[in-house]
Amino acid sequence: MSATVNNPFQHLVEPLDPKDPQQQFYNLAKLGDPRYDRLPFSIRVLLESAVRNCDEFLVKRSDVESILNWKQTQTQTVEVPFRPARVILQDFTGVPAVVDFAAMRDAVMKLGGDPEKINPVCPADLVIDHSIQVDFNRNSAQFKHTGSFFFRSDSLQKNQDLEFDRNKERFQFLKWGSKAFRNMRIIPPGSGIVHQVNLEYLARVVFKYEGYFYPDSLVGTDSHTTMIDGLGVLGWGVGGIEAEAVMLGQPISMVLPEVVGYKLCGTPDKLITSTDIVLTVTKHLRQVGVVGKFVEFFGPGVAQLSIADRATIANMCPEYGATAAFFPVDDVSIQYLEQTGESQDNRCVTEMLNKPHRSLSKVVELDLNTVVPCCSGPKRPQDRIPVSDMKEDFETCLGAKVGFKGFQVAPERHSTAVPFQFNGQEYTLNHGSVVIAAITSCTNTSNPSVMLGAGLLAKKAVECGLSVKPYIKTSLSPGSGVVTYYLKESGVMDYLFKLGFEVVGYGCMTCIGNSGPLPEPVVEAITQGDLVAAGVLSGNRNFEGRVHPNTRANYLASPPLVIAYAIAGTVRIDFEKEPIAINSEGKEIFLRDIWPTREEIQAVERTYVIPSMFKEVYEKIEKVNERWNSLVAPSDKLYTWDPKSTYIKSPPFFDGLTMKLQPPKSIHDAYVLLNLGDSVTTDHISPAGNIARNSSAARHLTSRGLTPRDYNSYGSRRGNDAVMARGTFANIRLFNKFLNKQAPQTIHLPTGETLDVFDAAERYQQAGVPLLVLAGKEYGSGSSRDWAAKGPFLLGVKAVLAESYERIHRSNLVGMGVIPLEYLPGNTADSLGLTGRERYTVIIPEPLTPRMTVDVKLDTGKTFQVRMRFDTDVELTYFHHGGILNYMIRKMSEN
Repeated sequence: MSATVNNPFQHLVEPLDPKDPQQQFYNLAKLGDPRYDRLPFSIRVLLESAVRNCDEFLVKRSDVESILNWKQTQTQTVEVPFRPARVILQDFTGVPAVVDFAAMRDAVMKLGGDPEKINPVCPADLVIDHSIQVDFNRNSAQFKHTGSFFFRSDSLQKNQDLEFDRNKERFQFLKWGSKAFRNMRIIPPGSGIVHQVNLEYLARVVFKYEGYFYPDSLVGTDSHTTMIDGLGVLGWGVGGIEAEAVMLGQPISMVLPEVVGYKLCGTPDKLITSTDIVLTVTKHLRQVGVVGKFVEFFGPGVAQLSIADRATIANMCPEYGATAAFFPVDDVSIQYLEQTGESQDNRCVTEMLNKPHRSLSKVVELDLNTVVPCCSGPKRPQDRIPVSDMKEDFETCLGAKVGFKGFQVAPERHSTAVPFQFNGQEYTLNHGSVVIAAITSCTNTSNPSVMLGAGLLAKKAVECGLSVKPYIKTSLSPGSGVVTYYLKESGVMDYLFKLGFEVVGYGCMTCIGNSGPLPEPVVEAITQGDLVAAGVLSGNRNFEGRVHPNTRANYLASPPLVIAYAIAGTVRIDFEKEPIAINSEGKEIFLRDIWPTREEIQAVERTYVIPSMFKEVYEKIEKVNERWNSLVAPSDKLYTWDPKSTYIKSPPFFDGLTMKLQPPKSIHDAYVLLNLGDSVTTDHISPAGNIARNSSAARHLTSRGLTPRDYNSYGSRRGNDAVMARGTFANIRLFNKFLNKQAPQTIHLPTGETLDVFDAAERYQQAGVPLLVLAGKEYGSGSSRDWAAKGPFLLGVKAVLAESYERIHRSNLVGMGVIPLEYLPGNTADSLGLTGRERYTVIIPEPLTPRMTVDVKLDTGKTFQVRMRFDTDVELTYFHHGGILNYMIRKMSEN
């Protein structure tokens, strides 16, 4: 947003260059306030936004004062507004956002308002990257000679064609949105991963709008939006519902955060990758406790990290629980902008950020020299394991009690071996056998050092006569065309291909569960032996059921380690003591024999990662996809809903909405729909992957005339509430205490029947009974996913009672009018003796205040208190309206 009319801080405006007085910025140094000089850099970005947007309505002088007084207000739960420069979306979250906008236009028109008021005023970019799947790879492709050292396959083209065939209706809808709404740009499919495209192309560092220069900043509908913090652009993930309000001009209402300083010192070992560093940081900051806080990196070690290294660390910010992971702009940032073709006048930012004397809430330190090669898993990204301990750790997990580090396999079954036939040859699978090896995700594919490291390792492996067993599903899904460019130019692509790591698509793919099918003989062997098979991926999340239903153990690793474990064929290996493989000549080859050094990688990177390739790739990014260009979409301002569509449907969120507010009501005699434990993720609540053939969603789609091959994924169906409501809590790895096992089911308490969750909720709704969900710690962790709040809302869930919440998910619940309740300190379901079979009455008093305690009464006669997690007055306003979108509709319908 540019400057605001009647801004009381207009006297701070000055020309960036006296020779060009029309190019202006707000010079915060002219505040003459010593508190400004002591602010953390990330807080200065919030301050500049508040100063520039101050209108004494949405942003007030008192908000500016609160930010300036950060040293005191950081611990006082002080609410401030923030208006970011822009919003970024990916298609899984972007489609439901555009659906909501289309439905909101209809609702505003019904209330007598101007539907075109529903239009982004904050610039938005939507990158289509979540739809493509690894349907074809080396095991399912046709090959042709191209004149290069090896043959090429048609996997990439086939996957892209299938993506378009499956999603044509969604893509047409998005193209309609790009025409119907101003300030919305669509980056077509096949371009890359949203966060990498943001880093390499969309990010500005300095934003220019209507003659004003100011720091680039953003919020995104994906939790890994924080990746851009590595460039010195402040950004973080928000719920899709909250992002929609920002796009319509509403500031984010946020609690002013503490800022934890993270000092990097020392020099990493020459064999260490940025992935090893980020997995170490993730575990460390989880232990420190940074939930809801900003982390700001500094120290001599920062200068040794490239922007790609910093972006890798910032990308995994959600995994260590912080809101943002900020690397202030420095010379390395400016050099990166020049490399990627975004060179510009950055003085307004460097002036603001080049004041070193800042305060921090606390400081923790990491000596980079202590980092060792590592992975994380088998079920959570924060569970870091040194590579030297992987074999022992997996074998411990195999027998341990079911949990984040346990599979509870009986000791006598640890050596189970299942022979199977594949392509005419016999192989054997065991516990720990690798069946998926994927170089994927913007976390790592944005980083030339680890990608070239993988390529050099592949080259050495091939030259040593090593190979990857053909049944292992290998794939390479770069985050942008730049990656393919430098891998080809440097000569390592042929060696990656030889090991099965061919380019299968440009998108998130395996990292978000779009891993596609495994070969049927592999699935049969896993099922027959009830094996704990492994996936190894260079992604950022490895929650149960996310990567693939048949890989119960999933490990995050650097791209070179992904290849190493693929060659080994198992995670039950100690690379320091055991050979990675024995070649055809009978020679033992160890990982150390083929591992490239940092110096080798940097030499190749300096030669082949050059500015011209960024320019060549991105100057044609919006026009290169011919199928997208030829796609015909309607141009009407109001969308014409097709009742036959199974992808796009007008949601029922605004049915019966009037201008009159209804007072909030207490929840009476609610049943518990699900009784859940700790770390229930948004993948558990609203899965993004394949639709199981025996699920409620599958039965619905079958009733609409679809066959299983046409089901596509839950993520691709987020524009259709009928599918998504049925997909809520449909993850096969959901552990419900009512059943004491993993299943997408629950007990319908009035009858005692075990039903699919949707079917049970439907019965409760037919009986007019409200519902609750009980949960433990970190409810809603993982991906930013608005359907994890929309789905429960449609099932009739009025409140969730948990020990703690992930930040974005709590915000999404508020946005949908679902009450987030939290046990008081020291209380849990167990300590209160709750079984979930009671009926719950939640007393909603008047007036409501932020974070107030309320009474919960059970039909057993027991009463206890909980905290209502509406953290700000703005959130209470949204609740009174029945949710943030209802609030925006009423606001847009006034006058």
